[in-house]
Amino acid sequence: MRFRIKLKATHPAAVIPINYPYALSAVIFKILHQADEAYAAFLHDRGYSRPGSLKVFKLFSFSEIRTAFRIEGDRFRFLTDEAMFMISFHLPQAAQSFIRGLFLDETIEIGDRRSQAAFVVTEVHPTPTPLENIPDKEVREILLQPFSPLVCGTKNDRGYYDFLSPQHPDFVTQLVHNWREKFITMYGEDQADTVFDPVSVEVVMMEKPPKSRLVTIKADTPQETKIRGYTNFRLKVKGAGQALKLLADAGAGVYNSSGMGSLHVL
Repeated sequence: MRFRIKLKATHPAAVIPINYPYALSAVIFKILHQADEAYAAFLHDRGYSRPGSLKVFKLFSFSEIRTAFRIEGDRFRFLTDEAMFMISFHLPQAAQSFIRGLFLDETIEIGDRRSQAAFVVTEVHPTPTPLENIPDKEVREILLQPFSPLVCGTKNDRGYYDFLSPQHPDFVTQLVHNWREKFITMYGEDQADTVFDPVSVEVVMMEKPPKSRLVTIKADTPQETKIRGYTNFRLKVKGAGQALKLLADAGAGVYNSSGMGSLHVL
């Protein structure tokens, strides 16, 4: 389930931190947290259930903000008062109106200690993808492109990630492993064993090599973390419809709910 969310700044020439994804993620979590109880009731009243916790809101991803802008040091200055981003959730289609209602007309603030900007959500537009019509068990091949930096890595002895480029030989292995772990969380290991049997992933290079970007999470706090993601490449993915839908909705790699690994279905 995917939406295009349009924003309008409440003041001209808005300025936010260049590392805004975590701040935007915090805004999204706040909106969803307020809806936890209502969402649980929504599922119960309509007879929907998922294995494990009802709190499947973490299975979401969102793109970078698209707008005219200028980078000024570590600040992101808007050159217009309008912007948009894409957000996707792995939720039943019947939840579409419910999710739209959560965001529409909300006033959100994005920023840090140095600069903040307020925006009104002026439009929440559902944007269906071709995957929604694919039967869960039918195997298809699709082409995906990151909408935001895709972070993939292996944990070292210290418990931190060693981040991998799409050109690294272990990149695909780790990407599939993380995808499968998400699937197990939703549907169980037995079903994963069956569904992931035909899965394959191929990195498709573009004319220019993948772009690396260092992103700071929780900047200027004791919990500050730097992660490295990559854009400017594509993924040719083959798998059953159920697995493909999860990947496209929840994102690829890690830190998806912090704005990393959002995918566009080409």
